[in-house]
Amino acid sequence: MAFFSDLQAALDALRTVVGDDVEAVDIPCVVQQITDENVLALIEHASVLVRGGECVRIAGSGAVASRSTRDAGHSGLAQKRGHRSTVSLIQDLTGSTRADAAKQVRLGEALAAGLVPVEAGDFADHDARTEGQASVDEDTDAGVPTARQAGAARRPWHAVLGEALMTGALTSAQHDAIYRGLGEPPVDDVGATDDPTTHGASEAAVTAGRATEVRTAWETAAGQLIDEASERTVEELASAARTIRDLLDPAGAELRFEQRFEARSFRRWTDRDGIRHGSFTFEDEGGAWIESIIDTALRPRRGGPRFVDPDEKARAEELATDPRTNDQLAYDLMLDVLRAGALADAETVFGTRRAGIRIVATAGLLADATEGRAAVALLEDHDMTLPGWLVARQACDTGTMTCTLDERGNPLDLGREARLFSSKQRVALAVRDGGCRWRDCDRPASYCEAHHIDPYSEGGRTDIDRGILLCRWHHMQLHHGEWRISREGKGDFLLHAPDGGAPVALPVRLARRYAWGDLKPPPRRFRPAA
Repeated sequence: MAFFSDLQAALDALRTVVGDDVEAVDIPCVVQQITDENVLALIEHASVLVRGGECVRIAGSGAVASRSTRDAGHSGLAQKRGHRSTVSLIQDLTGSTRADAAKQVRLGEALAAGLVPVEAGDFADHDARTEGQASVDEDTDAGVPTARQAGAARRPWHAVLGEALMTGALTSAQHDAIYRGLGEPPVDDVGATDDPTTHGASEAAVTAGRATEVRTAWETAAGQLIDEASERTVEELASAARTIRDLLDPAGAELRFEQRFEARSFRRWTDRDGIRHGSFTFEDEGGAWIESIIDTALRPRRGGPRFVDPDEKARAEELATDPRTNDQLAYDLMLDVLRAGALADAETVFGTRRAGIRIVATAGLLADATEGRAAVALLEDHDMTLPGWLVARQACDTGTMTCTLDERGNPLDLGREARLFSSKQRVALAVRDGGCRWRDCDRPASYCEAHHIDPYSEGGRTDIDRGILLCRWHHMQLHHGEWRISREGKGDFLLHAPDGGAPVALPVRLARRYAWGDLKPPPRRFRPAA
């Protein structure tokens, strides 16, 4: 009854806000006249109803899918209704797009897969107890799995996502982002191991143990992302889930990179009006380079840092007043780069910051990559992962910069006291923060400014542990809106609102946390051999 009680409570709250006898066509007019607090409350209560209804619809879509399989033929539920597939039937019933209907079916099938069928004998002991029959002594049951334990052993890793969806801990969009981002755990060679403690064990036992470890790792990752969902955007959850998948399965990450590399392409065509078009499909490194080129040149137009040297400031002001659109500027930039080729004057094209990609990798990962073992690393500005062999090549071509971190990802090498953060300190801040630390902001590190949490004019230190990356917009909002950030030692950065409410911890980018080892336990088969 709790599920429908929650829906009824939300419905009653909506009636209180908009009135009990209002007509549907009058709701927009009524909403325009209520207070700000009531508008926000209306959206919150309506969202409860939407999520509840969507959960029921997703469960129904899963049931339709299970009754409309290929094996069912023309007797399947969707087929009997005149539809080729479950997606077609759901689209017809809901009036949604095909993509939305496909998502409903996908989530419904995941929910159905998370259900553990109860065998007839599973609850025999329970029935015997409830019927007053003689029960077996507790000591004789030692080691015998209960029905709940047996079900837990059989259920898939993503069952926790289904439970979170149905209890309201996740929205359908969050569920889909995590589920698709983590993907299915690898099954090939799951029994392979270099662990000496398994020598002498049967192959079946070792394989079963490794499979359990892999499932546990994916379930643990899903559980941690569920806990983060209330403070993260859907996009960040999806990006972090993909990154975690690659960190857990570096061999699979390298295979996926190779597949994207093989899919790279450039095609051009001329339409009927004689206009020439082009279309790229990028592999990971090439896509990162293109983004770096465009972002470096256009960041003044996109809210890049204000505290720059005079030459770059003059160019930024010129770019801000340029009558061309961002798309036109990007087009002209790419043509300039193509024309100049390898002889391009970087300062003329990009200003004082040269385009390029910076990869963040742990020392252990770099050692694995150098020795040919599977490994992945992150880009400084994005949570995208790159395979170890590419990291090793980049280190060989351009060298490395060492930044020592503690177990929470805090840089240990503090800078000297100066008014502005140095370029090396900015690198350390980028490694730690990954971008703007304000809640729900996705600005990368290259678009951020280093903020002193202790005002420099009041004796504040220009040290890494007293600085934090904020994008230009949030940095200005902090200073002009009377917000404040504080920190005790190397603990969380706390954001204090102007109204004096309880401070809120500013989260680190999810992928950064997991890159520094926050995801536990990793499956043993993915650890390099000693």
